[in-house]
Amino acid sequence: MTTRTRILTGITTTGTPHLGNYAGAIRPAILASEDANADSFYFLADYHALIKCDDPQRIQRSRMEIAATWLAGGLDVNRVTFYRQSDIPEIPELTWLLTCVAAKGLLNRAHAYKASVDKNVENGEDPDAGISMGLYSYPVLMAADILMFNAHKVPVGRDQIQHVEMARDIGQRFNHLFGNGKEFFTMPEALIEESVATLPGLDGRKMSKSYDNTIPLFTSAKDMKDAISRIVTDSRAPGEAKDPDNSHLFTLYQAFATKAQEAQFRGELLEGLGWGEAKNRLFQLLDGQLGEARERYHQLMSRPSDMEDQLQVGAKKARAVAAPFLAELREAVGLRSFVNQAAAPVATKKKAAKAARFVSFREADGSFRFRLLAADGEQLLLSRNFADGKAAGAVTKQLQRGDALDVRAKALGFSVWLDGAAVADSAEYADEASRDAAIEALRAALAPIED
Repeated sequence: MTTRTRILTGITTTGTPHLGNYAGAIRPAILASEDANADSFYFLADYHALIKCDDPQRIQRSRMEIAATWLAGGLDVNRVTFYRQSDIPEIPELTWLLTCVAAKGLLNRAHAYKASVDKNVENGEDPDAGISMGLYSYPVLMAADILMFNAHKVPVGRDQIQHVEMARDIGQRFNHLFGNGKEFFTMPEALIEESVATLPGLDGRKMSKSYDNTIPLFTSAKDMKDAISRIVTDSRAPGEAKDPDNSHLFTLYQAFATKAQEAQFRGELLEGLGWGEAKNRLFQLLDGQLGEARERYHQLMSRPSDMEDQLQVGAKKARAVAAPFLAELREAVGLRSFVNQAAAPVATKKKAAKAARFVSFREADGSFRFRLLAADGEQLLLSRNFADGKAAGAVTKQLQRGDALDVRAKALGFSVWLDGAAVADSAEYADEASRDAAIEALRAALAPIED
């Protein structure tokens, strides 16, 4: 069985998506999600937005526009986990755990922070003038986004590669301090599609709202055509040979064309195709590829409740991974139940060898759950929700009887079933070997357990 590659990416919700966002991040991410061997997590980075923007209406509008763009672009929410960052409370808690191990010297080297300091110094101001802790610790929040779901690949632009590398550094530090031989976090790798890593804007610089040089993605065909007409070109007249390799109009065309279309367009430019007609060719190419998606986008924007429903489903899927993993991390750093800790010294050496324990607790919604902890405190199982404590207790007693276990592997985790229903789940493991070792540890722990 081939291990599925987990891919994670997000877009900060501070503006309306443009062609550069689509070509550089959204389109390659959607294509990657269609791979049967991919396990894709895509999110709206709305906590990140608060670092850059203090306009609530703009953030809310952008969240809707970006959600609609992903869905209109063809993202299949049944194949992927699609969620808002702010719907996952485990993310800020993990951010704090990582903040406590992240070196200040590492954060001092972050590009965004250094650029802000340099600008202040250049203007004769205090080096930290106007710099918030949100901006300074941005790389830790991004590390939490990535490490929470143990992503293998993170599609990013070149300006974000450093943040993926910092996530690796922080994750390795946590593993070293608290892993006790266990690797909690997978080391992520940045994934860049070289041909469209940075798409040029109307003036040849990187396409960006801050440069006011973007091409709108889904506003209207007229807006797109008007923007394309403003692309800066050289003064060569129709009939004069153009240089495709030094034309950002050609670079834009190349990002969306097939190899055959690209070769034909290159040849026509070399033969003297006029810039006006070249711009029209670019519009026709883009409109042909994006016209249907544009219609879907406007339908979604007119029915925000449909998007809300899909995001809530995605949040539930994401938290099914995040909640048990965070519980494991809390145990690792010492944020443990007093009940479990108090019982440990009482056990004899003989019993300690098989001192796996059930720990029951009540959720905020009133439901009951339990954890199965190994002798060393590692979480082996986290139960599903039960309506009352009696039902949860009945399941723990059934598991303690020593009957043959019905354990069913799923991706890099597993579930335990009783009477045809799943009653508890494991965490996600780094690979199949780790998962299979955990299943064996579970069988040993339940053969039998002392109450």
